[in-house]
Amino acid sequence: MRKPFYICLLVVFILTACSGGATAFPPTVTSTPTSAPTTETPVSGGDTDAPPAAHPATTAAPTNPPGCTNSGAFVADVTVPDNANFEASAAVHKVWRIKNTGTCAWNDQYSLIFAKGSQMGAPVSLPLSATQPGDTLDIAVDMAAPGTNGTYRADFEIHTPSGAAIPIDQSTFLWVIITVINATAESGGPSDTGESSEGSVSISSGGSSGIGLATVTCAYTTNQANVNAVILAINAYRAQNGLPAYIINAQLTQAAQAHSADMACNSLFYHNGSNGSTAWSRVAAIGFAASNVTENVYGSYPPLTGQEAVNWWAADQTDVRHNQNLLSLKYNFIGVGYAFFNNFGYYVVDFVTPAQNIQIFE
Repeated sequence: MRKPFYICLLVVFILTACSGGATAFPPTVTSTPTSAPTTETPVSGGDTDAPPAAHPATTAAPTNPPGCTNSGAFVADVTVPDNANFEASAAVHKVWRIKNTGTCAWNDQYSLIFAKGSQMGAPVSLPLSATQPGDTLDIAVDMAAPGTNGTYRADFEIHTPSGAAIPIDQSTFLWVIITVINATAESGGPSDTGESSEGSVSISSGGSSGIGLATVTCAYTTNQANVNAVILAINAYRAQNGLPAYIINAQLTQAAQAHSADMACNSLFYHNGSNGSTAWSRVAAIGFAASNVTENVYGSYPPLTGQEAVNWWAADQTDVRHNQNLLSLKYNFIGVGYAFFNNFGYYVVDFVTPAQNIQIFE
């Protein structure tokens, strides 16, 4: 009967030794950690006595390889084509479809930036969505039409994380051009949207109707070789299509040159001048009596050659009126202008039908 008692005493002794504080022989480390320790961030309101929750491993956002290129191509105006009409103060939701033609992937570090023109309530900057090379992206911006009648343009650029503007086709700009109208606007006058405008004006030599030529003061330069190249390219294009050549008119050349200089000095890329003039009013201001007036304009950095500018108009699918003007039978006289300033080149071609019973002197 005593043997079990001794066994019990031995068990109690062993249990008492196991519950002691320090151990005489710490465990031996047999492996070396392969990664640095991580710091857990406490969750506000959590149980500080509970063991930390397991967190999935985080992966750094992929970065573009060194030396990748940034470029884009305009695909389509998903909404608001150029020269769309809006009521005063109406909401304008503009969407461009752009293709990433570079080798860098776009992410939210890339931004759409308002560059110049009429801001119309647009944000200064908007982040882009992730877009891999070769993919397309719809970029949307919300604006509001101004409260007064007229034609307005806003130019935007896509900037890299370092702030550089991404080339898009032959320029860096994406733009929206709208015409503000309302129920009280005057009607019946010639429009300046780039399309043919019917009407009849009677202008004496040297007279004017509406707003005349803008006054420009910047040190722009001209290039007669570029002007001649445009004329040769247009008439060669017409000959290829079995059409007669346009006749060059000195007065219309004056009107076109005045607007190209105005665009150069004021960074304009559309038909309205800095003083509100239109193609119609400029042709009238130089004393040419016209029954039909339309106009092609182009501006870019780097500047295009005259032949390249004509090629661009001929191939433009966004506004097919550019090509229609080149091949029109309605017009028979043209004037061509070119101005260079601040690394941009600006072309203007005025297409005109003279008023009936008007003798034109070349």
